Amino acid sequence: MATQNPEKILQRLDWTVVRSLDGLLQGDYRTLFRGFGLDLADLREYQYTDDVRYIDWNVTARMNTPYIRQYEEDREITCWFLLDMSPSVDFGTVQTLKRNLLIDFVTVLARLLTRHGNRVGAFFYDGSAGTVLPAQSGKTHVLRLVNDMLNSPHLKRAPATDIGPLLEAAIRSIRRRSLVFVVSDFISVPGWEKPLSMLARRHEVLAVRLSDPREMQLPDIGTVIMEDAETGEQLVVDTHDRRFRMRFMEAAARRGHEQNIALGRAGVDVLELSTEGDLTKDILRFATLRRQRKKAPAAFARPNARGLPPRQKTLVG
Repeated sequence: MATQNPEKILQRLDWTVVRSLDGLLQGDYRTLFRGFGLDLADLREYQYTDDVRYIDWNVTARMNTPYIRQYEEDREITCWFLLDMSPSVDFGTVQTLKRNLLIDFVTVLARLLTRHGNRVGAFFYDGSAGTVLPAQSGKTHVLRLVNDMLNSPHLKRAPATDIGPLLEAAIRSIRRRSLVFVVSDFISVPGWEKPLSMLARRHEVLAVRLSDPREMQLPDIGTVIMEDAETGEQLVVDTHDRRFRMRFMEAAARRGHEQNIALGRAGVDVLELSTEGDLTKDILRFATLRRQRKKAPAAFARPNARGLPPRQKTLVG
């Protein structure tokens, strides 16, 4: 990142991303940022596209036909960012680091949300479930969020990343139904699927997965020293060896497949962000997902009427 000044970062993103989104979305922020209903307004018969989570089972049993609860929509949104600031996000080889991608994405979303009167907060993970920035609104608060992300320590050594405690901290602390972004590369020890699933039952959760192309495929550049970002362990490898490059690619693909399975079982949607991607297009993909949720909520319900696992929607470039 060219500058580490929160004001300049926000100004740069306002000009390069937020202004573009203003034109591309044509002011359609009601679709992108939709509040969560809290007050019961009415009951009506279930229709095919309705969200099964709103079925009133007592009325359904009495009437012998499915009925759903309708709510008055609360326009105010509280959004939480669960931020993985572990050493693995300091990796990047194409245009930027995954950490910088995280900062830009969170800054843009926080700016878009707070400009419309919503509140944003953040949980920081840096080897443990660390600091919490309470949810507030306004430009000053966005600048504080950017400053906290910039000042999050770059750890040279750390225990193996475990984002489970970060998710558990959010479960304990976030009381009101909220929009939650889990921003991570999900390179973590196993066990985070269960708390993510519990979080998704209470809130609307989107997993934002950070990646870099060199995590998936090694170039043929000869003998290099590879270092584990968290343990510091180093290994000399010969990238001329085609079989080694194939094993590396297969291991990366296997890790991604396992992550997809865990995210699907947790019932969350996935937005892919790559260091070689276009952030404006990535946000537009997020807007597309929001529109799909509004038009066909039953397709994304968690859990469905038969208790089967939900269908996962992955947004890729």
